[in-house]
Amino acid sequence: ASPDRGTHRASEGDEALTGLMIQAEHLRKTYGQTAVLDDVSFELGTGQGLTLLGPNGTGKTTLLRIVATLMRPTSGSLRVAGADTLKEPEAVRGAIDMVGHGSWVYEDLSALENLRFWAVMGGHDAGEARLRAALEEVELEASADQRARTFSAGMKRRLALARVLLGRARLLLLDEPFTGLDRAGRKWLGEFLLSFKARGGALVVATHSFDAGVGVADRVAILAGGRIVLDRPAAALGLEDLRRLYDELAIGPGTAS
Repeated sequence: ASPDRGTHRASEGDEALTGLMIQAEHLRKTYGQTAVLDDVSFELGTGQGLTLLGPNGTGKTTLLRIVATLMRPTSGSLRVAGADTLKEPEAVRGAIDMVGHGSWVYEDLSALENLRFWAVMGGHDAGEARLRAALEEVELEASADQRARTFSAGMKRRLALARVLLGRARLLLLDEPFTGLDRAGRKWLGEFLLSFKARGGALVVATHSFDAGVGVADRVAILAGGRIVLDRPAAALGLEDLRRLYDELAIGPGTAS
């Protein structure tokens, strides 16, 4: 058989060679003369979680969008699941899912219809039994036929995560996932994310929630002024120490708010 000269496909074997899901080196994103990200480098292993903390305007969402291949950096390199996302972004998109502020649900569709739409558009099995199993896993089976517009913020977040289950994503990117959730919703989401990691998935969570963010993280990074100013194991950081470091490194003079 002739060698494959087409697009490189990301596979579990690729990342197994390095044990890394993400390798980001010297990422920079500018708009005109303004640098939103400035020399950002980090790595994330398979089965691990990274929580990004930082004031508004410091580049957290921009970094997530670059990792998700929704935006190109101005310079730097990025590999996800073993593939170069800047040269072949389509090769890794099947391994990535992103849940943003709005959860990206269709308000006039039922939960089941939302999942069917996502499955068909993503080229996944859209059989009803599989869709209902995903809803059961996120505890929405009793609301399968209700329109999403009737759902609370927490229920919409669960519906978006059911989409993740359908897509078999191995890297999950979350932008402020705990916002708008009550205590029970935050607890459920934390448990879901820990379960996702336990199955070998990797997480990057951008949040203002110190306690919930640290609870799902193996590492915690603080972004300030477009740079990572702290990157430490979560186990080495108590909440009080983390808040003190955050105040010192991210809320100092000249930091965007």
